[in-house]
Amino acid sequence: MKIGKIEIHNPVFLAPMEDVSDTPFRLICKRLGADVLVTEFTSSEALIRNVKTAFHKISIRDEERPIGVQIFGSNEETMANAARIAESIRPDFIDINCGCWVRNLVARGEGAGLLKNIPKLERIIKKVVATVTVPVTVKTRLGWDHDNIVILDVAKIVEAQGAKALTVHCRTRSQGYGGNADWSWLEKIRKTISIPLIANGDIKTPEHAKILFEMGCDGIMIGRAAISNPWIFQQTKHFLSTGQHLSEATMQERIDLCIEHLRLSVQFKGKRTGVADFRKHYAGYLSGFPFIARLRAGLIALNDSDEIIRQLTNFKQSLA
Repeated sequence: MKIGKIEIHNPVFLAPMEDVSDTPFRLICKRLGADVLVTEFTSSEALIRNVKTAFHKISIRDEERPIGVQIFGSNEETMANAARIAESIRPDFIDINCGCWVRNLVARGEGAGLLKNIPKLERIIKKVVATVTVPVTVKTRLGWDHDNIVILDVAKIVEAQGAKALTVHCRTRSQGYGGNADWSWLEKIRKTISIPLIANGDIKTPEHAKILFEMGCDGIMIGRAAISNPWIFQQTKHFLSTGQHLSEATMQERIDLCIEHLRLSVQFKGKRTGVADFRKHYAGYLSGFPFIARLRAGLIALNDSDEIIRQLTNFKQSLA
């Protein structure tokens, strides 16, 4: 698969996930085999208004490369200006979000709301592509609902307006994350466009990745499955190259990675914010442990990272 200077065979992407795929989580996934990263989606309006938190979201480090910055919005001029700002931090590509299903975004015609206004979607892609020199990609869904599947028309527009790759979350906006992703559309999309096609939605195992590559996808993008299993990237790549499964992470390894991730969160965000933002990750790292509810509740109540690490270390030792 080739996008600009990115050229990787069967790449495995980390999906952009709001409040999840921040710098610490991206670094963890990169170390565990993710080939390409994408930032959290970022408001174009916030970028042009110089909102500090928006710039934090698109801050990238060289060790994260290749990495793309994802932006969203519903105004072509604003999106173009935001893309110009994003380009200044030297991402490897800029991704346009046409798939977020969250109600307040779509009510403003942003994210998947653009699937109800295809002419505007087309204008935004055209304007952003014309504004920046880095490759532009698009991430979208199958359509607004099952009665309005527009992905084949959208795919043609994406390619015609100069985007260099298309990622498809194989659900409709109305599904959100419910129901099952419908991968059957991927073969139809593959026959419609010549630019790289990246599959997203319900990719939970290395076997799923193999199926999608055999269907003709050029890349796969993993999101929620990585939250509880960041090792899925190296597991997937190992399986694709050897046909063999890597061993699942041990409980001790899960705790060690939890501690490493917490330390990165504190390093990048400071103790107070780093600890608070990390609380959502305990459920993922500690899932499957016996009698874990009480420990997890206790960790969530703590504000001191050193004490959290001490309790996690003691718990790991008790497992041995």
